[in-house]
Amino acid sequence: MKSVVRTAAGGPEVLELVERSVPEPGPGEVRVRMRVSGVNPTDWRSRGRPLPPEMKEQVPHQDGAGVIDAVGPQVDPARVGQRVWVWEAAWERPWGTAQQYTLVPDKQAVALPDHASFELGAALGIPALTAHRALTVHDGGPGRIAPGTLHGATVLVAGGAGAVANAAIQLARWAGAQVITTVSSPAKAELARAAGAHRVVNYRTQDAAAEILAVAPEGVDIIVEVAPEANAALDMCVAARGAVVAYYSGAEGVQLSVPVLTSLSANLRWQSVFVYTVHPAAKRQAVTDVAAAVDAGALRVGEEAGLPLHRFPLERTRDAHAALEQGIVGKVLVDIP
Repeated sequence: MKSVVRTAAGGPEVLELVERSVPEPGPGEVRVRMRVSGVNPTDWRSRGRPLPPEMKEQVPHQDGAGVIDAVGPQVDPARVGQRVWVWEAAWERPWGTAQQYTLVPDKQAVALPDHASFELGAALGIPALTAHRALTVHDGGPGRIAPGTLHGATVLVAGGAGAVANAAIQLARWAGAQVITTVSSPAKAELARAAGAHRVVNYRTQDAAAEILAVAPEGVDIIVEVAPEANAALDMCVAARGAVVAYYSGAEGVQLSVPVLTSLSANLRWQSVFVYTVHPAAKRQAVTDVAAAVDAGALRVGEEAGLPLHRFPLERTRDAHAALEQGIVGKVLVDIP
């Protein structure tokens, strides 16, 4: 089978297309014939770090979609032939989704309904689970996302044209929240509107705080934050009492500085979200809710859904990484032959 692997840390050039034997699933595992592999920022960032000592090589990419073609012991044989989306395939494992067949634990291959495309399935995973966690960590919240669970809440999504932001907008809308988002250009504003944001604020041309508070005079309840160090002052200005700022991104060495007394008096929570190490119970709930949203047609991809797709063949996985690293707007996908 064709696989993309890396044996060292570095830029896209460390990714090599090789031939490997088709693996056999072990106990509790399924083998997925991959159709589409999703690329996330953590994929290219982890590529720059050395492999763990116990790994001689690794296939990249956490997310993807395909069809189960074999199962190991302790897995229901009826799963063979099932369309699935895969999440966290390569976290602390050698088997990512940038190959024709991959192995994952049974629970990490989630049924994908017939009406949902493989492109959608490959775009779920880390972005959707991250968005779910960011939307469910506020005090007094339901801990889950479903129709009505965020009724009466106002959600601010920073950087509304990103993959996590797109999922957050769609999930928050499905749950009944009022959704505001910030963007940096008219083109990104159109994408955020397509995702379903009620109000879009261009922070480069508008007074972002004034625009947000005009929609939510008492402040916003949940902030899904992609750039906490840059947006901390704005977040402090527009957060309601008891709000949460759930941040899921940051560059190496960046420091977050917030006024302690102001945060204290507002009971404001600054909550980091790194989906790979989220508590297992919360992650199980996220997978359940994201799967339900897919079943209900509440999660979409493509430019008409605010998330343009950028497709690369498997042999151009290096180019896929380079495009994402250079800041391409939308979702980068690798098609598996």
